[in-house]
Amino acid sequence: MKHLIITAASALLLAACAPTMNGTGRTLILNRQASAPQAVMPVGNVTINMTDSTTTTTTTISGLQPNTYYVAHYHLQGDASSDPCTSAGAPIMSTKIVGMTDNTGRLTASGSAANTDVANATYFNVHTASDPNGTPADAGVACVAIK
Repeated sequence: MKHLIITAASALLLAACAPTMNGTGRTLILNRQASAPQAVMPVGNVTINMTDSTTTTTTTISGLQPNTYYVAHYHLQGDASSDPCTSAGAPIMSTKIVGMTDNTGRLTASGSAANTDVANATYFNVHTASDPNGTPADAGVACVAIK
């Protein structure tokens, strides 16, 4: 009987942790968007780590314009296409990450948001920013579907 109780308790513990473990350490490859300027050839990824309440997102990209601000954030699915990256969905502004590339065009930026803010996101998009506040200056230079 003790064996069954321990097994049941272990199963409950694993089930309770499953949502947290599901997103931890997930790394996705960014794809160049058709709207990216010809001089931009982004190569990079996005790593998504989840805890019980927070999603931390880190993006590392090279091939961008040197010494330029970029903004990245999650988006909801839009109506323009079934493909998330071309669907023109609304940005989830609470997930905004802003950073500036170095003199070689490399960007590493990280930020955190509540899991509830990211829950309905279908893609992660990187835009050129027009200022240090992260105001998007284009439709995007790199994207990846997350669902």
